[in-house]
Amino acid sequence: MKIKITGDSTLDLSKELLEKYKISLMPLEVSLGEDTYLDGVNITREDIYNFEKQTGKLPKTAARSAYVYKEFFESFLNQGYDAVIHFNISSLISASHQSASQAAKDLNNVYAIDTLALSTGSSLLALYAWELAQEGKDAEEIVELVKNRIPYVQTSFIIDTLNYLYKGGRCSKLQLLGANLLKIKPTIIMKNGKLDVGKKFKGPMHKVIIEYVNHILDSYNTPDLSRVFITHTDAPDEIVQEVKNILKEKFAFKEILETTAGATITSHCGRGTLGILYINDGQ
Repeated sequence: MKIKITGDSTLDLSKELLEKYKISLMPLEVSLGEDTYLDGVNITREDIYNFEKQTGKLPKTAARSAYVYKEFFESFLNQGYDAVIHFNISSLISASHQSASQAAKDLNNVYAIDTLALSTGSSLLALYAWELAQEGKDAEEIVELVKNRIPYVQTSFIIDTLNYLYKGGRCSKLQLLGANLLKIKPTIIMKNGKLDVGKKFKGPMHKVIIEYVNHILDSYNTPDLSRVFITHTDAPDEIVQEVKNILKEKFAFKEILETTAGATITSHCGRGTLGILYINDGQ
């Protein structure tokens, strides 16, 4: 079968990786006041930072309609693909999967997968699906194998500031003031498709990121060594390099892929956020 892998723009893959794996993205909407943009098309992280700084407000993000998803899927079927497998950000934090599923029901051989993850946590599953397609597996078998791995995707980030979470209604003003006063940096983890607060670290961001990376690797310590993502929102180069060194030394991942988050993810976490993401089902 000739299978097309697609995903929401929240996969946060670089242009090079999109080209390598021939993955196409559905851009989600990001609104700055009355102006609406498409993630990955005509809005940047810097636009997000500037808008928040100038207005004190966060951008608003939105899923696309089932009609738009249907046109998106049909475009690949019309190009001669036998099937389309689409990867959505968790249905518990976005309506994207609902729209994609509704569109898929009206088409043959189109599958919408709820990754119960976000960012490159979802991408890990998309790249796995692409590899299975290269092995010659059919679409239904790929979907089944991918779904079996969803519970093992380790998706987490360390947040530099709670300002974005506070403005987005995800933490109280008391929590914000306390975190700022004590220099507390929380880990945000995905649990069963929902965002939750994990271990909290204290101190400057450089120190905290290293502690976070070691904590995650110690906690989820049976990784598939095929690949790991470092995904961030403009974290300093020296910090990213130090994280890469830890990943090489501790588990010797075959691929360490660095990506920067798109506008949708950035709208909810702000500058300086960094996460390591991998599938934790290795032997």
